[in-house]
Amino acid sequence: MLTQAEYGYGIDLGGTKIEGVVLTPDGEELIRHRIPTPREDYTATIRAIADLVGFMERETGIAAARVGVGIPGSASPRTGLVRNANSTWINGRPLEHDLRDALARPIRLANDANCLALSESIDGAACDADTVFAVILGTGVGGGLVVNGRIITGAHGLAGEWGHVPLPNMPDSHMPGGARRCFCGRRGCIETWLSGPAITRQYRDAGGRAARLQDVVAASQRGEALARDVLARFVENLAGALGMIVNIIDPEVFVLGGGVSNLPGLAERLASAIRPHVFASPSDRIDIDLRLARWGDSSGVRGAARLWDMTHDI
Repeated sequence: MLTQAEYGYGIDLGGTKIEGVVLTPDGEELIRHRIPTPREDYTATIRAIADLVGFMERETGIAAARVGVGIPGSASPRTGLVRNANSTWINGRPLEHDLRDALARPIRLANDANCLALSESIDGAACDADTVFAVILGTGVGGGLVVNGRIITGAHGLAGEWGHVPLPNMPDSHMPGGARRCFCGRRGCIETWLSGPAITRQYRDAGGRAARLQDVVAASQRGEALARDVLARFVENLAGALGMIVNIIDPEVFVLGGGVSNLPGLAERLASAIRPHVFASPSDRIDIDLRLARWGDSSGVRGAARLWDMTHDI
C-alpha cells in the first residue's frame, strides 16, 4: 500500500496552459489535466493552480502531500522572488510562498527546462545517460542540466539559462531585422533567434507570408526557396548555439523538447551541423547524441512531479 507522500504531484505553469499530473513511484500517470493560464493575472494564476490540484485530488482520491511546480523562469535563492520568466506577470513575485499558502502544502519550484531534463533522465529518452542537457524550443528557448539524477542550478540558480546569452557569431546583418530586443531587456539573445515566433518573424521580415511556424514548414515542404533558406539558417544557428554547450559541458545526451523540436528531421540534421562548432581536432571522433523527448510536451510536468524524489536539494 503506497503512502500519500509516494505519489508525485506535478504542475507545469506555461504561458498559455497549466498542466497537472499525478504519478505513481514507477511513473504511471493516474491523471493528467490541462487548463488555460490566466495570462497577465498573478492572483488568478495562483487560484488556477490551487483549483487544478484540488481537481486532481478529487479525481484520484489521493491528497497531495507536496507539490512540484515547473515555471518558465527561476526563483532567486536570495530573495525567493521569481525572475527571468517570459510569463512576465509572475516576475518579482514570491510564487513559492504564495502557492504554499494557497495549497497548504510544501512546494518546490524549478525551471521548466530543468524539469524536462529531470524527467527525461529518469524514465525518458536519456535514462541511460549521466549528463543530460535538455533544450526547450518553443514559444521561448530554455535549457536545463541534470548530472547523475540531480538538477544543477549553480550558485545563483542561473545554470542552464542558455536562451539568454547572445547567439554565437551573430552579426546584426545575418538575418532580416538584425539583433532584436528580448523580453529580458538584452539584444540578440538566443531566444530571439531560435524560438518558434522568432522563426516565423524572420520569414515574414524576408517577405514571406506566415502566421505560424507550421505555415513556414508547409511552405518549405512545397519547395519554396525562402522558407527552406529560413529553416536552414535556423538549423545552422541552433547548431552553433548547441556547439557552445558541447564546449562548456560536453553532455552525453541532448534532449530536444518544445514544439519547434518537432520540425521534420531536425535531430538528424543537427548532429552533423554541430560538429564544426566543437573545439576538437579533425581526427577526433565527435558523436553528438540528440534525442527527442520521450514524453513530448508533457515531460516538464512529469519532471515537476519528480522534484521531491531527488536526494539532494536543487
